[in-house]
Amino acid sequence: MSEKTTIVIVEDNPDLRRVMRDYLKTQDDLDVIGCAGDGSQGIDMVRTLNPDVVLLDLIMPNHDGFTFLESLNKSQMPRPEIIVTSAIGQEDFIRRAIDLGAKYYMVKPYDMDVLVKRIRQLMMDKQSYSTGNRQSIQVAASRSLDERITSIFLMIGIPAHIKGYTYLREAVKMVIANKDIINRITKELYPGIAQICDTTASKVERAIRHAIEVAFSRGRIENINQVFGINIYSRGDKPTNGEFIALIADKLSMEQKQISA
Repeated sequence: MSEKTTIVIVEDNPDLRRVMRDYLKTQDDLDVIGCAGDGSQGIDMVRTLNPDVVLLDLIMPNHDGFTFLESLNKSQMPRPEIIVTSAIGQEDFIRRAIDLGAKYYMVKPYDMDVLVKRIRQLMMDKQSYSTGNRQSIQVAASRSLDERITSIFLMIGIPAHIKGYTYLREAVKMVIANKDIINRITKELYPGIAQICDTTASKVERAIRHAIEVAFSRGRIENINQVFGINIYSRGDKPTNGEFIALIADKLSMEQKQISA
């Protein structure tokens, strides 16, 4: 990218704000153009500075991060890409932030190098979509697959901290890449995930089963049906591992085809 990515930091901790600013300023392709201590100041900066990316804390005085996102959604100003950086890793907070438009949710403490990678990834995806080139759109769709899987899991109610979350994500990606592997779930899919994650196939199977049970035990049947667009399940229903993986993979494959069409 020829121009620098402009960044506004919205963070109430002055020490952390300074550390983030100083580190990001060492990157040749990034430029911190403003720092705010609460959501109200942050909205004013977005309005006047029009940054590419906002790094947003959630718990702040006056206007918190959620209020910032709600205000941004109601406004007519150009929308920056949002990365939430918060000490709170609760599932409800993550889901609400993503529903309000955050592209990434990073739990403190995080690696600054990872933060830089997330910023660059967002800008690469945005640039690819804006070209209108079919190949670039396909590349962007591929890069955002993890993000799209994450959004579905959060809506369904699969928490990110359990092992089954990671194994399910790998399973969905493998089935999207090779649909036939779902018919060889015990012989190829579970062992393949086990190899990637350095565990055993039986542990993969149990962890995925547990993740599905967590989602259905929390009673989010409406959210699950909303993801798939039809009323597939009612209370008391519970899909097999293979059925659940296949449904999510099929949904994402169809979305990917629509993007590349």
